[in-house]
Amino acid sequence: MDRLSTDVTAPSLKSSELLGHPPDARVLIVNCDDFGMHEGINTAVIDSVERGIASSCSLMVVCPAAPQAMQLLRDRPEVAFGIHLTLVRDSPRDRWEPLSAKNTVPSLLDDTGQLHTFTPVGRAELLARARLPEVEMEFRSQINAVVDAGLTPTHLDFHCLADGGREDILELTMTLAAEYGLATRVWLEPGLRKARLRGLPVVDNGFLDSFALDIDGKTARYAQLLHALPAGLTEWAVHPGASSEQSRMINDGWRVRSTDYEFLISQQAKELLDQEGIVVIDYDTIRLAWVRAGAAPTDQ
Repeated sequence: MDRLSTDVTAPSLKSSELLGHPPDARVLIVNCDDFGMHEGINTAVIDSVERGIASSCSLMVVCPAAPQAMQLLRDRPEVAFGIHLTLVRDSPRDRWEPLSAKNTVPSLLDDTGQLHTFTPVGRAELLARARLPEVEMEFRSQINAVVDAGLTPTHLDFHCLADGGREDILELTMTLAAEYGLATRVWLEPGLRKARLRGLPVVDNGFLDSFALDIDGKTARYAQLLHALPAGLTEWAVHPGASSEQSRMINDGWRVRSTDYEFLISQQAKELLDQEGIVVIDYDTIRLAWVRAGAAPTDQ
């Protein structure tokens, strides 16, 4: 059974309207998460943006294939991308370390000196122990690694921690976004309420993480979701990945990723968007709106 977030506070004016669309417009962001995790994901993400219906992606700076991902972005300045801020690793097999010196961020590390593993226990330990100044140090390190590489991100979001996992981490991230001239992905309360009180466009409707969808019948489910897409701004966080022996060995979610990839680059997906009259936008549109709303420096 798939699960979608429906924890949304209805504003008086839809975010899609703040972005200049009419009240009945159905506006969709299709963002590819986990760019940089490994080369098979990098290939599929770029293909999903260039040939498919994806509109933007999110870069994981701490992962092994991040250098390749950043080179792909340098070669494609038209691709909108954010930074997938990472405080957890997917499995014990992953050797993901913070970009900050380890002795400066001890509260972010597990007993092996790595980032915490994304399990219920690992996540709980991280969120209980993480000191906000150390979170800020690591987030700045990840953002600066991208900026110093000559790249221009559009937004900040989180790997495996919805709205950062803690209210103070989300507030810190929104403050960093303002400093760097970026938007932030927000989809849970109380983050939605705070953003809307500041006049910042965030999702109007339930947020979809493609890992919540059943793999069997996924194409039909995606078609159903597009047909039923409500007016307003919706975001899908999708996870395309090219299926290969390497990807199956590296990541347990390869079936999710390969089925996402198959749909995103399909002719059916493009035809469904056209038939339904759905407007697909990228995160740079959101970033500009956050700047205009005064959430970010206007000289960015």
